[in-house]
Amino acid sequence: MSRARCHALFLAAVSPRGATTRVAVRRGLSAWPVLQEPDMEYQDAVRTLNTLQTNANYLEMVKRKRGDPQTQLEAMKLYLARSGLQVEDLDQLNIIHITGTKGKGSTCAFTERILRSYGLKTGFFSSPHLVQVRERIRINGQPISSELFTKHFWRLYHRLEETKVDLAVLEVGIGGAYDCTNIIRKPVVCGITSLGIDHTGLLGDTMEKIAWQKGGIFKSGVPAFTVLQPDEPLAVLRDRAQQISCPLYLCPPLQALEEGGPPLTLGLEGEHQRSNAALALQVARCWLQQKGYQDAGELKASRPSLPGQLPLAPVFQPTPRMQQGLRHTEWPGRTQLLRRGPLTWYLDGAHTTSSMQACVRWFRQALHRCERPDSGSEVRVLLFNSTGDRDSAALLKLLQPCQFDYAIFCPNLAEMASTDNADQQNFTVTLDQVLLRCLAHQQHWSRLHEEQVSPDPWSTPGQEQDGPASLLLAPHPPHTHSASSLVFSCISHALQWITQGRDPLFQPPSPPRGLLAHPVADSGAMVLQEAAAIHVLVTGSLHLVGGVLKLLEPSLSQ
Repeated sequence: MSRARCHALFLAAVSPRGATTRVAVRRGLSAWPVLQEPDMEYQDAVRTLNTLQTNANYLEMVKRKRGDPQTQLEAMKLYLARSGLQVEDLDQLNIIHITGTKGKGSTCAFTERILRSYGLKTGFFSSPHLVQVRERIRINGQPISSELFTKHFWRLYHRLEETKVDLAVLEVGIGGAYDCTNIIRKPVVCGITSLGIDHTGLLGDTMEKIAWQKGGIFKSGVPAFTVLQPDEPLAVLRDRAQQISCPLYLCPPLQALEEGGPPLTLGLEGEHQRSNAALALQVARCWLQQKGYQDAGELKASRPSLPGQLPLAPVFQPTPRMQQGLRHTEWPGRTQLLRRGPLTWYLDGAHTTSSMQACVRWFRQALHRCERPDSGSEVRVLLFNSTGDRDSAALLKLLQPCQFDYAIFCPNLAEMASTDNADQQNFTVTLDQVLLRCLAHQQHWSRLHEEQVSPDPWSTPGQEQDGPASLLLAPHPPHTHSASSLVFSCISHALQWITQGRDPLFQPPSPPRGLLAHPVADSGAMVLQEAAAIHVLVTGSLHLVGGVLKLLEPSLSQ
């Protein structure tokens, strides 16, 4: 099985009046003996799980010989049966199914927190994880414990070993028509977040093809919601829904729900999160209504839909419990700020062009709001990596207006010796591959800087792609090292150079000999040591953000 990158997300919410027990009894899991030896600790379970990852060479072969994608769902049914479950068991769960290109996790986080504000018990599956595998399964907003993960992993692992047969390789996919997560037949409600170009090797190379794939989660008679999309993919979603009699609605902007009431405060920063919150409110309200809850938001004046367009979802007044849920939503690694002494860390796992544009807007707005030091210099550092078939040159170009003094590139490896950290292991790529990709990132960045310094004399100056002057940064005099970039072999080495021992919580042992044996690293170290404020944007990959959080927040690994 390839490393799990399932970008379809699920929420299962149940009433606090005992429905959880009924589902557990139907599944019969609690009656199985715990097949776990005393020495089978959490890390042992994760290492064994990692042995199921498809190695890099085999993954390339599978991509070249990819057959009928429909077989993936058939294989999933067989694996489910071997685990002791049937699809009918999944039908009993009160599932919310979310897919899209960006904002899936944030939308689910908003939705899950809203439902918990109503006193509901929630289960939340998402992927990938940031620090530990167990984060992918959350109960009532919290990752399951290491003990619970270990217990159920070994139970399932032994069950599959006992029934082992020759089956096709099952790849955990990226959400959509043929994704193994689409084995869910009877969700309560579905949602599709913003769509963009991503995972072209699997989903297709046009917005229309991607929309067709994502619309594969629609089910006959099951309400579905989406946010404003470009015309072509929106038409595909509409046609896909009509073909199977799925009622699909277009979410009004959050501003429409705020009219006549207080402005909504979101626990997640960034203007783009308002779109995710608008979808979450509609999905949560639909779920609550179908489960008989009366307090699900008072309707306002309806807005008619235009002919040929999707019907608009209801415009309603969010209840106090909905407002509370939005306000208290947390979702690590997405528009997240950490202030530590002179360092401010800006963490966002943006990895598509649209999500990177949103990340840049958030970062620049956050810089504009931050307090300026009374004296001394400010330094801006980019820590970046990008994986898969993504266009890293396009992503880096979007980051140029942020006026970084240094650009740092490293693989998504927390430390060079990862044997004690099974959660961060990835066998789908080789070390040579990831280091060569980092060098390619550095070359892209250098070329972009050269183009910026020596623009095309025949080009016409134009307005910033990002928009009006409201997003312009405060004056930032460039240092002589403004084009400087470095490549490190792991995240730990990169953070050691960036922090220069000035992060009060990140205090690793002395850097390895030769780590700073580079003119740029040596001169940059002096600048970082003397800076009054250091702003570090970590972006390009959720796995990179996860590795950084693991080192900056050791409690997340406990």
